[in-house]
Amino acid sequence: MTALPTKERRRAVRTATVLLAGAGIFIFACSESEYRTLGYGVADGGSAPVFGEDPDAGEAGTNDELTLYCPSSECPAGWTTCPGSRFRCGVDLRSDSQNCGACGHVCPQRSTGTSESWTCVEGECVMVCSSGNMPAYDCDGLPDNGCEVRPSNDNCGGCGIKCTDPERPCLQDEGLKYQCGCSNDWIYCGTWPCRDPETDDDNCGACGNVCDRTGGPGAEPPKPFMYYGCFDRECGNLKCESGRDDCDLELENGCETPLTTDENCGACGKACDPGTFCALDPLTRRPFCACPGTQSFCGSCIGGTCLGGCVEFSSDPNHCGGCGLSCGNPPPNATPICSYGSCGLVCNSRFADCNGNTGDGCETETDRDPRNCGGCGISCDEATGQACVGGRCVVAPCDESDAGVIPR
Repeated sequence: MTALPTKERRRAVRTATVLLAGAGIFIFACSESEYRTLGYGVADGGSAPVFGEDPDAGEAGTNDELTLYCPSSECPAGWTTCPGSRFRCGVDLRSDSQNCGACGHVCPQRSTGTSESWTCVEGECVMVCSSGNMPAYDCDGLPDNGCEVRPSNDNCGGCGIKCTDPERPCLQDEGLKYQCGCSNDWIYCGTWPCRDPETDDDNCGACGNVCDRTGGPGAEPPKPFMYYGCFDRECGNLKCESGRDDCDLELENGCETPLTTDENCGACGKACDPGTFCALDPLTRRPFCACPGTQSFCGSCIGGTCLGGCVEFSSDPNHCGGCGLSCGNPPPNATPICSYGSCGLVCNSRFADCNGNTGDGCETETDRDPRNCGGCGISCDEATGQACVGGRCVVAPCDESDAGVIPR
């Protein structure tokens, strides 16, 4: 090889680095956890991206020589080819629960009724206890008996967290987390949820203290849409029935105002903007103004009261172009989308639709397929058995006589 002047060598190094950095940017874009539209946004053909060292690593040292790389059939660290693998170097021993640390080493499967699951982390099967509404804990550190502990007064919200006060037992709060006793000075009355003794008509000031809605003997009949209930921990206070309020502050006509009108939506004087109307949320039954901006109302109205929610016909896959028009279940490795009121599909990360057939979804694994490495039609060197790992063709340093067209 003819030696280049120092200036030219540096220029050559910079040029090779820039080209590979460009390829790295391309692959980074393909491997992000974004969705890809079926048939679009997938590179077709072109040079293959390479799997190797940091393309800028050489610039920190000497610039006297270029490092030459050749296609490689050797698997990078942590990757291997197992019996039955579809592709060379297609198994990640660090995270594959079917081949965790070694080919065929399968992590335990979760059984019905158990509280633990298993996942592969850095080549080892790791037990994970269930959380959420029905959590469990591994308090003895022994995986053989799984997550053996459920929330109790001895282990409330975690191992060893004890509830010692009989009046503050272990229970769930409104966020479904376990704790000792109730929050916000509320009281526990034998069943979840906790009660507010300030205003609870059935537990006024104490558990089981039920207020007489008529006010009891000698009390005046309540005004229209009113009853006697709990306020400030005491019974016998006039209160409005649910969904109504005393907006004119005139006691004689009681709670005259329904809070489901456009003029008083959820509160006295809370008027809905022009083009919207008062409706009830189907889950909370709370009034809200429907529907602002480009949203549309999906629900039903009976007797002037509407129950439903607001949706975007242009982008909601459950109401695409109209109420209840669902984009349905997607094919393999794809996700349904609604675009401008029409249903479509996008490929999940690491997959692409290379055959143009939406029936089989996104059939191509672009992170492992050497014929579609990082994108449709991007081929690794099949003659040398070059593998595709993480959407990049594997390369390794080589002698000048063996080098291909991948100088650095």
